[in-house]
Amino acid sequence: MHYIWMLIIGLVIGAVAKLLTPGRDPSGCVVTILIGIVGSFLAGFLGRSFGWYAEGEPAGFIASVLGAILLLSLMRLITKGTAR
Repeated sequence: MHYIWMLIIGLVIGAVAKLLTPGRDPSGCVVTILIGIVGSFLAGFLGRSFGWYAEGEPAGFIASVLGAILLLSLMRLITKGTAR
């Protein structure tokens, strides 16, 4: 059940990250949602592993958004030269 909740939050995180990150996005909505899911899982894993926050704390949502924004920015840098 825990992972299903992280998946749902990841969908929201992807949308929030796309709204907060300025500029054109070379990928579609599905890729951005996947980045949000990965950012959510990564932030959740790292935050709890390092003891920065416990499960269910608001800091986890904020960390997930920041992780997704970072991943989205990295993706834009990598695909910058290959964009049409």
